[in-house]
Amino acid sequence: MDEDEWLAWRFEEHRSRLRAVAYRMLGSLSEADDAVQEAWLRLSTADTSDVENLGGWLTTVVGRVCLNMLRSRTTRRENPLGPRLPDPIISPERGVDPEQEVLLTDSVGLALLVVLEMLPPAERLAFVLHDMFAVPFDEIAPIVGRSPAAARQLASRARRRVRGTAPRPRGDPARQREVVDAFFAAARGGDFDALVAVLDPGVVLRSDGGARRRASVIRGPEDIAHQALSFAAPARLVRPALVNGAPGVVVTVRDRPVSIMGFTVVDGRIAAIDVFTDRDRLSRLDLTALDV
Repeated sequence: MDEDEWLAWRFEEHRSRLRAVAYRMLGSLSEADDAVQEAWLRLSTADTSDVENLGGWLTTVVGRVCLNMLRSRTTRRENPLGPRLPDPIISPERGVDPEQEVLLTDSVGLALLVVLEMLPPAERLAFVLHDMFAVPFDEIAPIVGRSPAAARQLASRARRRVRGTAPRPRGDPARQREVVDAFFAAARGGDFDALVAVLDPGVVLRSDGGARRRASVIRGPEDIAHQALSFAAPARLVRPALVNGAPGVVVTVRDRPVSIMGFTVVDGRIAAIDVFTDRDRLSRLDLTALDV
């Protein structure tokens, strides 16, 4: 094995973790892959003979790349009106594969990622690297151009936002699926009261806005129940799936995916629904595992 092959082999050892870092930072699977590829390009041209911890060095590089990408988004003002929904990770109900498992460790549900999308870039980086990947603040500080104490404050502010606004799925997974099934049964049956009964009083529905990409938010059981009734149609086939490891569905019409819905179920009620209908985004997702 020559030096280039050895370096590539070492990089592959860390690829899954680096992609997990980038996905949490960017909320985009394609951009995460771009960030990891950029880390490889930098590694392949850098002198790392003095690097004792290659994994830490690569994590720092990916952190810098992601921070620049987030700041570039802000500069270009490319965020849509309303929340920017992250790319969902779709798995069959039997479970996630090993690569997806790395992406979804630390309960990276959609609700958490939506909150991360609303954080300033430096706060997001400090929180992701420290709280999710145990990177010391001494190593985070140079990335954000702050002192270690200031980097700690960034993570602390982000942590308060996350704890206050990002519900995590709670309860037996089978029971969570039953709640989601009850939601669709009530919608198909036109049962408004049954719909309201499975929704948490503080429930929120977020949509990526479809082709117009005008993201929107609906709050409250009654408004969301009315929305569910208006979209229930016999032609829509609802296929169970896991969305970021939690119960969700892929909705198809004549075998064509028209939407993906992820649910956050907390103690027997739906606390959040995330709806993806953007055709470009749907076309980029690999749904073949659902056919097996």
